[in-house]
Amino acid sequence: MFRISFNCGSIMTASDQNQAGASGVLYVVATPIGNLADMVPRAIEALQTVTLIAAEDTRHSSRLLAHFDIKTPCVAYHDHSDETRTRALVDRLLAGDSIALISDAGTPLVSDPGYRLVRQARLDGVRVVPIPGACAMVAALSAAGLASDRFAFEGFLPAKQAARVAQLQSLVNDSRTLIFYEAPHRILETLEDMCEVFGPERELVVAREVTKTFETIRGDKLPAMRDWVAADSNQQRGEIVLLLQGAPKRELAEITPEQEHVMQVLLEELPLKQAAAIGARLTGLKKNFLYQWALDKTGRE
Repeated sequence: MFRISFNCGSIMTASDQNQAGASGVLYVVATPIGNLADMVPRAIEALQTVTLIAAEDTRHSSRLLAHFDIKTPCVAYHDHSDETRTRALVDRLLAGDSIALISDAGTPLVSDPGYRLVRQARLDGVRVVPIPGACAMVAALSAAGLASDRFAFEGFLPAKQAARVAQLQSLVNDSRTLIFYEAPHRILETLEDMCEVFGPERELVVAREVTKTFETIRGDKLPAMRDWVAADSNQQRGEIVLLLQGAPKRELAEITPEQEHVMQVLLEELPLKQAAAIGARLTGLKKNFLYQWALDKTGRE
């Protein structure tokens, strides 16, 4: 354990703010996703100097705080916290207290609670300051070897298969790298659904336990990755990030001038999804293809 004592010029104590007659600051503080050495000095200083820490799980965060000798009081703030708790925290900020928001691990608000507190603080004129650090999604993407110029973070897929398949089907023609978080007890079902929806040619990277002792990052075609995970129970444990290769970009030459004219007429009168559905019946082209074509053409959904 250790205590860091330096001033990087960006953290103000509550007494400093009260003397200045200003409201407090809400710090959104990233914490390690596994390796405590990934804790940045600025985050330590913020957690040591704020008036209060709002933590997703105070029991879970107590180990992190003890390691860095952080004795700041904590209060729970999570998905089930009501508007009364949100209002109470914002009122403290308005009164001059500074608060640090942390999640169980990684960057708050990235598939973690905190959105309501940050939004209300900003609506009430409170300064919100991010202190960046670890994020499982970004760390996995940096090591995956998939295209990273355009990507989409989808978070956790639905637990029920029908809803999960529907969400995956909506992404079939997305050319961006797709990033998901998944729970260990659903990983095999999700990989099976991905194989069904996306077919055998898409590449998938599984990044498991990133920054931790048993970190594993491996990629191959979807069926091969499904079989590998199924054959090794160790790959069905821990924190899992799935990164899926985007769809190959379709050439607009696949649609004829006559078919394009039909779609243009439909798009003048109908919403994009409805135009794609009717266009598919009139032209014989796939609805998903026409939807993506119209999206690329019009830029609207």
